Amino acid sequence: MSRAEAVEMPDDGARSTPDRLRRRVSRLLSQLTVRSDRLINEGLARVDVRKWHYAVLASLQEDGPGSQAELSRRTGIYRSDLVGVLNELADRGLVERVSDPDDRRRNIITISALGRRRLPGLDKVLDDLHDELLAPLSPAERDQLVQLLTRLLDHHTRAS
Repeated sequence: MSRAEAVEMPDDGARSTPDRLRRRVSRLLSQLTVRSDRLINEGLARVDVRKWHYAVLASLQEDGPGSQAELSRRTGIYRSDLVGVLNELADRGLVERVSDPDDRRRNIITISALGRRRLPGLDKVLDDLHDELLAPLSPAERDQLVQLLTRLLDHHTRAS
């Protein structure tokens, strides 16, 4: 059995899960998150990237340069973890760090030309991985799922 099949097929433990648990949205989301994270992490590892690398590059491309604190807020990566991610990206030539002229203690991070060239390929890798994750759903169901999850997340993000 391939890893993809293992992600799509429940194991014996899932088949014997009581109905009461299988109907709980929180449990379903949790179980799917575990499988999704495994699929995405393994898929990105094949191209020598981590999900946080992609998050930083996507944020810099979409929202422009930012300080480490801004990038932490935009990506949801803890500041202490972000330093390591930025070091890895800088070592690969995918981002550039320069001192903020208004505050020398602060760095401004920008996506490099190489990072801009690499990002579309990473988008394609993630698109393929999401196709694998969402294989049982039609395109309309996929769109609906994204809309519903976005609405739930927006509601709970505003509430906290």
